Amino acid sequence: MSAQIRKIAVWVEETHTEMGRPIQPPTRKAVAVAVIANPFAGRYVEDLTPLMDIGAELGALLGARCVAALRIEPGQAESYGKAAMVGENGELEHAAAILHPKLGAPLREAVESGAALVPSSKKMGGPGQDLDVPLGHKDAAYVRSHFDGVEVRLNDAPRANEIMVAVAITDSGRPLPRVGGLTHAEAVGKDGLR
Repeated sequence: MSAQIRKIAVWVEETHTEMGRPIQPPTRKAVAVAVIANPFAGRYVEDLTPLMDIGAELGALLGARCVAALRIEPGQAESYGKAAMVGENGELEHAAAILHPKLGAPLREAVESGAALVPSSKKMGGPGQDLDVPLGHKDAAYVRSHFDGVEVRLNDAPRANEIMVAVAITDSGRPLPRVGGLTHAEAVGKDGLR
């Protein structure tokens, strides 16, 4: 791996009840976070290809970690998302380079498809700051029950010369969805929309 990883954190959030109603089975979200050295911290660099390549490596690594944490087969994943936060000596474009050109394809391999765009967010921040990872259905963007998000925070990341990269995967939608739209069961997954 070309990324200099300082730390990886993985956890699963389960919701068992909502508004006093049991959720059966519980809705589950897995998040995997890598804290890496920013090779371009403190300087402007025109060619961000090395960060794009790191994005591909992290898409595979973090996607596989999420699937393993959920203890599901890759095809059982229902939604996904990605996010990155650069420390103060980086620039927002460093987060964009990690997330956009190459991270998606290996993440889709980790969940055995993914016709829909991978929702993403990027920001600048410092240690202990929250990073929101947006979530959407992996095959059909119109599945409203899977519009969601998960918040991640590490008390010591990102440091000034680091980037915190997060991938989230779920095996379900939101608890008690009832805003209509296409359902998971109705999704075809060919055009990324329906």
